[in-house]
Amino acid sequence: MPETHGAPRRRDERSQPSRSRDASGRDAPLYGALDLGTNNCRLLIARPSREGFRVVDSFSRIVRLGEGLSRTGLLDPRAMDRAYDALALCAERIVRKGVDSARLSAVATQACRGAGNGAEFLARVERETGLALSIIDPSEEARLAVVGCTDLIDSQFQVAIILDVGGGSTEVSWVRPRGGTDRQPAEMLAWHSIPIGVVTLAERFPEPPT
Repeated sequence: MPETHGAPRRRDERSQPSRSRDASGRDAPLYGALDLGTNNCRLLIARPSREGFRVVDSFSRIVRLGEGLSRTGLLDPRAMDRAYDALALCAERIVRKGVDSARLSAVATQACRGAGNGAEFLARVERETGLALSIIDPSEEARLAVVGCTDLIDSQFQVAIILDVGGGSTEVSWVRPRGGTDRQPAEMLAWHSIPIGVVTLAERFPEPPT
């Protein structure tokens, strides 16, 4: 995903006529989702609406946290610094928007999962920024991909394959849409995770110089 830092911002949410409110008439609370992958760091902050969620802020930066990991088994210091800088910016946005920690889901995937110093890096991030990221396993990564893609599945098909290509791993899920209008995630019939992604492939098969 291209970096959004410096890209044209969305219209200020105050300029939009309809805002979601809870039963008491107050603005619905904000929710945040933070994903630290092998290649990208992404943040979405959204407010519940009748249609699902309306994004009020977003951030994406290529950090290549997994650079060199396939050779050394460790996160490179320069890669950790890049990821840390991006996470610090995410932490600032989360505080500025007033997202409660109970409504923030922050996860790390293959790079931190496979690196010998992955947990140590995340401990530093929590200590210095206040962000507590959880390392999720491949099954949870596949499940979240299915949840995120369910609305994209054509209802005329009885089964579908969801292919989630990341920076350090690829998850393949065989699913069955549940149908209906209650936004239930598709049923996972089978799934498989391959520890290969765009970063590992680029390092294993570098492009020839031009």
